[in-house]
Amino acid sequence: MKISVIGTGYVGLVSGVCLAEIGHDVICVDKDKTKVDQINLGKSPIYEEGLSKLLTKHINSNLKATINLHAAVMESSLTIIAVGTPYDGDAIDLQYIEQVSKEIGETLKDKKTYHVVVVKSTVVPGTTDEIVLPLLEKYSGKKAGLDFGVGMNPEFLREGTAIADFMQPDRIVLGGIDTKTQYKLDQAYAPFFDTDKLKTDNKTAEMIKYTSNALLATLISFSNEIGNLCATLGDMDALEVMRGVHLDKRISPILKNGQRISPSITSYLEAGCGFGGSCFPKDVKALISHGMDAGEKMQLLSSVMNINNDQPKKVLNLLSKHYPKLENKKIAILGLAFKPGTNDMRESPAIPIINDLLYKKAIINAYDPVAQEEAKKIFCTKKITYSKSVNEVVKGVDAVLLLTRWQEFEALPEILNACEKIPLLIDGRRMLSKNCLPRYEGIGI
Repeated sequence: MKISVIGTGYVGLVSGVCLAEIGHDVICVDKDKTKVDQINLGKSPIYEEGLSKLLTKHINSNLKATINLHAAVMESSLTIIAVGTPYDGDAIDLQYIEQVSKEIGETLKDKKTYHVVVVKSTVVPGTTDEIVLPLLEKYSGKKAGLDFGVGMNPEFLREGTAIADFMQPDRIVLGGIDTKTQYKLDQAYAPFFDTDKLKTDNKTAEMIKYTSNALLATLISFSNEIGNLCATLGDMDALEVMRGVHLDKRISPILKNGQRISPSITSYLEAGCGFGGSCFPKDVKALISHGMDAGEKMQLLSSVMNINNDQPKKVLNLLSKHYPKLENKKIAILGLAFKPGTNDMRESPAIPIINDLLYKKAIINAYDPVAQEEAKKIFCTKKITYSKSVNEVVKGVDAVLLLTRWQEFEALPEILNACEKIPLLIDGRRMLSKNCLPRYEGIGI
């Protein structure tokens, strides 16, 4: 099948490359010529495990990039919209969705064959049918369901494991205005013959995506609230408390042979310094706003965001226990990305923490395996020193703040214990043993 993908961010580029990997001819479209040229040279503009390898494998074979949306849609039979839908503080910003819908509609006017347009961008329930579809009809002069199909195919890609998530999906949601649209989408995902596929309407498909992210965000904030209570009450460790919860066989099932399964969802039931990224904060806030506009108070999800917004402060509170005044104190930041496996710093807990340290005139040394260039764009200050390794960043510091679960940080206890002056370690992710250093603080203790 010939497929065009509009937008080459995380979702668009990963989807395009993976669709090429399963055998489709794919055209990726973006307005940014520099990015398009980079992709056509086989160089990924974003960091994502395994992406560069697949991009190099397929570019100029069954994958290419262009700035020409009209040509891409004309050459394909299915178009996937994967442009950004940022949250503007009140609601998600649909300007890119609207603009692309107009351009696709204008192209469909010139197209003689049936075409399917599918929204993959995360949009609030009703967007595909009430905004995208009417714009496609208006600018094409054609009728949805008769001349073209309109579908909604939400993505469930986690940054850092996006390639694996696409290639080994746990479910595929095929939204569409009719069975013809759903059938066309089903054809695109035909290689995943043993994956559960849910065929539904567009509005339900949109809601599934938001509900999925809202549930995971809720689990994290629930765990953080329990962790905060454990720390306040004292003489207990939230890590041990949650381990006891994980042993519930409804959460971690026991097989007939006695083996216990530890599902990955238990990783969301652990205390830490909060969630970030391009999805959870934006999607939960958008769902709250959308619900409140419809007359629902959205009390639970509002609390989820309030807890998350306060969580980075817990790291700073632990630091202030030992250093009430931070001026000229040397603080090492380990981890800048919101999670390992990505250079994405959007909504990262590291941002408010570093801003507070800068305000209090601390001396900051930072290290992240891949996100340092992103950090330089965000902070735009020479008051942060960026180191090249874990060993380098911790030299002579008073405290170390561990904010991202990069695997290489597992060596931290050995490195710090070898220091002439062993610094305070604040484990914002509860990644290391609380007994690994003489001066250890962690969320939930």
